[in-house]
Amino acid sequence: MSIRKVSFVCGEYYHIYNRGNSKQKIFHDKEDYLHFIKLLYVLNEKNNKQLRDQIHDVFIFHDHRDPLVAIGAYALMPNHFHILITPTKERSVSKFMQKVCTGYVMYYNQKYKRSGSLFEGKFKSQHASSDRFLKYLFSYIHLNPVKLIDKNWKEKGIKNIQKTLEFLNTYEYSSYLDYVNKDKRPQSIILNKKAFPDYFLSQKKFKEEILEWINYNH
Repeated sequence: MSIRKVSFVCGEYYHIYNRGNSKQKIFHDKEDYLHFIKLLYVLNEKNNKQLRDQIHDVFIFHDHRDPLVAIGAYALMPNHFHILITPTKERSVSKFMQKVCTGYVMYYNQKYKRSGSLFEGKFKSQHASSDRFLKYLFSYIHLNPVKLIDKNWKEKGIKNIQKTLEFLNTYEYSSYLDYVNKDKRPQSIILNKKAFPDYFLSQKKFKEEILEWINYNH
């Protein structure tokens, strides 16, 4: 996988996303989702040595990690993914995504006995050029899974707010639960909320932001 030739600035925020070739599924079962989520943590490290030994564990705490990026949000869908990040080093975003995508393709091809590419080219990115746009991306990423129960919600609005919230509270493959449940899941160590604006730290503000977007689309 080639490295994307884009300059990402430390202290700025970026929406990173990609999908399967021809919109094909990249996650077929719980094991696939959890493996990708593990990679977001294990491979967010300048040193690769822990991958071989620890990828089968759920999450391992390290006292001396040297992360490539800070992750503020993520959501996995059957045929694509979204990640909200800020780089901590020069050229670290491309390196991180290269490691994650290559690692997942190797796992996927071995499991499903296939070869070749899985993703639709290089990852795509959006720069959160304003605080307003960052808030939008933050909510957009966490609400993206709603499409699984209401595929037209973005165009026609959310029909049932209660059903939507109940679904989000049971969807395991995003960082939504790490905000509403205040870091009670092991997966919460993927996130570095302190590298983002203060409202990323507040459970109350998070719920307000999500409800604002749900009501706006209701």
